[in-house]
Amino acid sequence: MGTTAIRSKDATTDARVGKVDMKLEVITIPVADVDRAKEFYGGLGWRLDADFKDGGERAVQFTPPGSQCSIHFGKNASGPAQGIFLIVSDIEAARDDLVRRGVEVSEIFHFAKAPAPFGGLVSGIAPGHISYGSYATFKDPDGNGWLLQEVTTRFPGRVAGDTTYASVNDLVQALWRAATAHGEHEKRTGGRDENWPDWYAAYMVAEHAGTELPT
Repeated sequence: MGTTAIRSKDATTDARVGKVDMKLEVITIPVADVDRAKEFYGGLGWRLDADFKDGGERAVQFTPPGSQCSIHFGKNASGPAQGIFLIVSDIEAARDDLVRRGVEVSEIFHFAKAPAPFGGLVSGIAPGHISYGSYATFKDPDGNGWLLQEVTTRFPGRVAGDTTYASVNDLVQALWRAATAHGEHEKRTGGRDENWPDWYAAYMVAEHAGTELPT
């Protein structure tokens, strides 16, 4: 009976699984000095959403540009936190912006695949600017570690529904990638494509969803 009861609650068999969205919207990072952390993240150009006291506890929340997930400062949280991913469409531009703001950022790197998978860190952009392949790291004054990762084309199944872009810059970058690919398309077809808006749309939707790109 005990086994049956456990299985009835199993996430793989419960008919309700997948019926309710679960959206990651806030993570808490530990800080020793709230005002120092507020100054640091404000200096990154992140949006200050809240700074108030509720029941004696101070609540501070920031949101990175274009992000649907925010951070809270927590003095009692365990940490420091490490490996918090920040997804960017142009890692070189993102790194340059952080450096301009006075942040100490690592050089861009990628993982070598030979002689064994993840055989080591290699300096520079991943070969071919492969999506998910290039990284850079930085830390805040409390040692919380952030990891920039360049993503331009999503793995299949990671994006569903409407094709949306988190910011004007993300849309601009997507248009440039579509324009470059369309230029190659016109070279292959040997002429000007009058229906380029349709081609752009198909390319951008496929890129965003991680499906096969038009040629």
